[in-house]
Amino acid sequence: METIIGQPQGAAGQAPADLIKDSSIATFMEDVIQASQEVPVLVDFWAPWCGPCKQLTPVLEKVVTEAAGKVRLVKVNIDENQEIAQQMRIQSIPAVFAFKGGQPVDGFMGALPESQVREFITKVAGEIGPSLEEQFMEAGTAALEAGDGETAAGAFAQMVQANPESPQAFAGLVRAYALLGDLDGAQQILDQVPVAISTHAEIAGAKAALELAKQSGDPAAMAEVGRLAAALEASPDDMQVRFDHANALLAADQREEAVDALLECFRRDRDWEEQAARQKLVQLFEAWGNKDPLTLKARRRLSTLMFS
Repeated sequence: METIIGQPQGAAGQAPADLIKDSSIATFMEDVIQASQEVPVLVDFWAPWCGPCKQLTPVLEKVVTEAAGKVRLVKVNIDENQEIAQQMRIQSIPAVFAFKGGQPVDGFMGALPESQVREFITKVAGEIGPSLEEQFMEAGTAALEAGDGETAAGAFAQMVQANPESPQAFAGLVRAYALLGDLDGAQQILDQVPVAISTHAEIAGAKAALELAKQSGDPAAMAEVGRLAAALEASPDDMQVRFDHANALLAADQREEAVDALLECFRRDRDWEEQAARQKLVQLFEAWGNKDPLTLKARRRLSTLMFS
C-alpha cells in the first residue's frame, strides 16, 4: 500500500446541485421562498471582498452536505444583489438567515465555528447525525478492532483529508499501517504529523504502538524466550534478566505473559532502573489503547501494586 495521504475516493463531501446554489434577485423567490415551503433554506449573504465570508461559507457547505437533504443552502452575493440585501436589512456580513414556510425564522452574523454552525442547523432542521469526520473515525476504529487494516487505513486517510490537524486521524492511520505490517509506511505517516499536534497523547500512543510492532515478530524471539527463561530460573533475583525476559515475550507476541513478567519485575523491585518495569507497562498501555481488555486488566493490577 502506498503511504500517500490523498484525496478521499468517491463522492463523499460533494453536495447535489439542488442542495447548494447561488441565487439572485431573479431566482430568489423560487430558490428561497418557494423552496422553504418544503425544507428549511439557509441564505448566506456574502461578498468576494469579505474575509470572514470565505471562512464561513465552506463550513456551511460542509454541514449542509452532511445534513443530506434536511436543509438547503442558498448563497447571495450582496454586491450583485443589493436589492435583496436592502430588503433583508443586511448591515454586516457574513449574515445567515434560515427560512421556513417562506419566512425568515432565525439567523446569525459572523463566522461561527463548525460546532456552532452545526447547532444552528440542528435547531432549524432537526438532528443531522454525525459529521463525516465522526463517521470516518467510527469506521476506522471499528476496522482496527476487527483487525481489518485495509479498511481502517482508508477511513483514517479520509479523516486526515477532512481534518489535517486531527491527532486521532493520524494516530489511527499509523496503527492501521502497523496492523498491515507496513512499518516503513507507518513511520512515513508519523513523519507527516503536523508539529502542532506532534505531542498529543494519541500521537504518543501511535508511536508506542509502532515501536512495539517493530520489536515484534522476530523469528528468533521464541529461542530468546527459552534462553532467558532458563537464565531466569538459574538467577531469579537478576532483575536485568527478568526484564529482558519480559521484552523477549513481547517480541514473541506473548502479550499476557509479558505483562505478567513486567508486573512481577515491579513487585520485586519497583525502583529498579528508575521504575523501568512501570515505564514499559505505561508504554504498552499507550500502544494498545485505553479500551484494550489487557490494558484495563494490567492497569488495575499495576495500581494495586503501586498503592499496596
